[in-house]
Amino acid sequence: MNRLQRLLVLPTWLLAGCGRSPTFNILGSFFPSWLICLFMGVILSVIANRVFARFALDKEILWPVIVYPCLALLFTCVLWFIFFS
Repeated sequence: MNRLQRLLVLPTWLLAGCGRSPTFNILGSFFPSWLICLFMGVILSVIANRVFARFALDKEILWPVIVYPCLALLFTCVLWFIFFS
């Protein structure tokens, strides 16, 4: 393949992943599944915050501004891999 052929084939490779979009029908509106996983990840990180506060572990976290969003991202990715992998 020469360079021009590669450049012409590249958009088709990039669009090949757009064939299936996992969505949920909630009250007649379709929400992407990653948005549902993100919402659940934030809820789980809030629950983790309450558990940390209950056992006084939240005082040990030096930078909660970094830790809790990373924890929400971790929960989001784990939920995504469990349900949609």
